[in-house]
Amino acid sequence: MSKKSVSSPTTRRKFLGGAALATAAVAAPSVVSAQGPISMRWQSTWPSKDIFHEFAVDYAKKVNDMTGGDLKIEVLPAGAVVPAFGLLDAVSKGTLDGGHGVLVYHYGKQTALALWGSGPGYAMDANMLLAWHKYGGGKELLAKLYQSIGANVVSFPYGPMPTQPLGWFKRPVAKVDDFKGLKFRTVGISIDVFQGMGAAVNALPGGEIVSAMDRGLIEAAEFNNASSDRLLGFADVSKVCMLQSYHQNAEQLEITFNKTKYDGLPEKLRAIIANATEAASQDMQWKSIDRYSKDYVELQTKDNVKFYKTPDAILKRQLEIYDEVAKKKSAENPLFKEILQSQLAFAERTTRWEQDTVVSRKMAFDHYWGANGAAKKI
Repeated sequence: MSKKSVSSPTTRRKFLGGAALATAAVAAPSVVSAQGPISMRWQSTWPSKDIFHEFAVDYAKKVNDMTGGDLKIEVLPAGAVVPAFGLLDAVSKGTLDGGHGVLVYHYGKQTALALWGSGPGYAMDANMLLAWHKYGGGKELLAKLYQSIGANVVSFPYGPMPTQPLGWFKRPVAKVDDFKGLKFRTVGISIDVFQGMGAAVNALPGGEIVSAMDRGLIEAAEFNNASSDRLLGFADVSKVCMLQSYHQNAEQLEITFNKTKYDGLPEKLRAIIANATEAASQDMQWKSIDRYSKDYVELQTKDNVKFYKTPDAILKRQLEIYDEVAKKKSAENPLFKEILQSQLAFAERTTRWEQDTVVSRKMAFDHYWGANGAAKKI
């Protein structure tokens, strides 16, 4: 044996020590893998047949796939564990690890929560309201708001919605006075707005509306979109739907996590959740455009629903009453006023930019699809 091949005990110990460290570095799995996948049980506020529950499942799949199975979210439909309006408490207490819903469903706990979607958005659409949430101070204000009511949750608003219909009625609504005494379903600040228009309002979760209309407990109702309305059976109890309204012109969905559970996740998983939320938000918009437009056609051609545009006089009155309600709530609730002022400042700048910048799509629509549309000649 040559002298080169002989190693000293010291050299051998260094080699073995280094080899052991190298082996450990290669073999050591992540903390999550060592513990096994983290499982979360969620509930949505939607019936299983509603497209909103489908959106909730879509979100869970994105997170599950992006984490490579290190986090596994199971989403149950409304009522599986708690009623739809009980979701926030269940997530806060840890009865559920998370949930999928809308902020306006928590209106009874803190009226300012409805400013994420229940109202005219001060000429912003839902996507612009989400821009305010991320870049205009909304995220910090929402955390402050939940802290003020002792909610142990982390919230991710996402999924901007198009303007919601005024609602489903027995006959077309022609004037503001048509709401006087009308038994009407809505939620959030819209409760106060429609009460201001004379309606007798009943706040019901989405899955209970059609049954209530069928039994005569309510005479009219708003919910959200052509797909949800068709899947939930609105066309079985009404053949008149009024389109366009300011009562929920800029709403979005909400993902909530139990804060203790969320804070205990590895940083990598928290980063994936944040990015998966934004990816799901955009995907939901694309799916909504496709599905809502298809069901809008189906409601007319297969379900014999007649759609009418809400008269401008009603839209104008909605804005006037909303301003009265917002002024009253601001006087009663400092957080409401703080959030409202933040939204107004952001909206004044961004909507002015949008109005000056974006060309009229209505003109292009009329050009291609009007009576003598150019599309017919192409």
